[in-house]
Amino acid sequence: MAFTDEVTIYAAAGKGGDGVVRWSRTKEKAKGGPAGGDGGRGGDVVLLGVRDLAALAHYRYEKKFKAENGEAGKGALKHGKDGAPVFLKVPVGTVARVEETGDEYEITAEGERAVLFKGGTGGKGNARFKSSTNQNPFRQTDGKGGGAGTVALTLKIIADAGLIGLPNAGKSSLLNALTRAKSKVGSYPFTTLEPSLGDFYGYILADIPGLIEGASSGRGLGIKFLKHIERTGILLHLVSADQDDPLAAYGEVRRELEAFGRGLPEKHEVIILSKIDLATSAEWETKRELLARETEREVLPVSIRDSVLLRACVARLSKLLSEKVSR
Repeated sequence: MAFTDEVTIYAAAGKGGDGVVRWSRTKEKAKGGPAGGDGGRGGDVVLLGVRDLAALAHYRYEKKFKAENGEAGKGALKHGKDGAPVFLKVPVGTVARVEETGDEYEITAEGERAVLFKGGTGGKGNARFKSSTNQNPFRQTDGKGGGAGTVALTLKIIADAGLIGLPNAGKSSLLNALTRAKSKVGSYPFTTLEPSLGDFYGYILADIPGLIEGASSGRGLGIKFLKHIERTGILLHLVSADQDDPLAAYGEVRRELEAFGRGLPEKHEVIILSKIDLATSAEWETKRELLARETEREVLPVSIRDSVLLRACVARLSKLLSEKVSR
């Protein structure tokens, strides 16, 4: 199913069931005391976190959701059945915003629930109105309506580390080498049109689509994917060793992070000098030293075709992620 990270739906909680007027019957009397039960509560609208990045795609065509209404009360003081809730399954990392009120709800863990709209309360049956001065009330109340509104669902991927860089920096290839992900790879811009995730020894790595100059103001894939970097713990900034000016390539992406803001510039960042098989050892070592000196960042050289360097990269990333999570 296609990846969808933004969708708008309409959801409504159930109405409470009505209270009823009923009477108990005895052998002596055709009509005994009041025995009308209360109505059941309407079902809630509930967000449910799931580990399925494609979950929002289910809402591309089905846009309206309604929880079950509560059942009306019954005789013999029996309470009406509560209405069943409607569960809206959303990927972990989803933010739901109720457009009418501005209220926001965030799902950050699998199985986490958040009630968007509460079901209406049930009405009262006539038994509730019996008093010393009114032994046979004919009064009852109707159930209340449930909450409802337009809901904007936005996915912001939560990952332990995010791979960023210009298009064709080698992010997808490295993600595939480090994890079991199967990202599409190729030698043309914007090979990755949607974020891909991989499991790296229990940590989640996200391949964030390539950024270009002006991305923070909407150029290229723009802020559509910049927002996904907000939730990553560590930035793995890939710079290809076949770049004539690796510092300029690094700076182009950094400027977009700083222009976008929202805490991205302050995240822990490690530079990965990728595709070193496309340069001589002297060339890539010179570029590695330049990046390390000018950025004051740790720089890890790697090639998916060099098993020794790849293992060294795996060991270092494992240590970094372990330290980050334990803090």
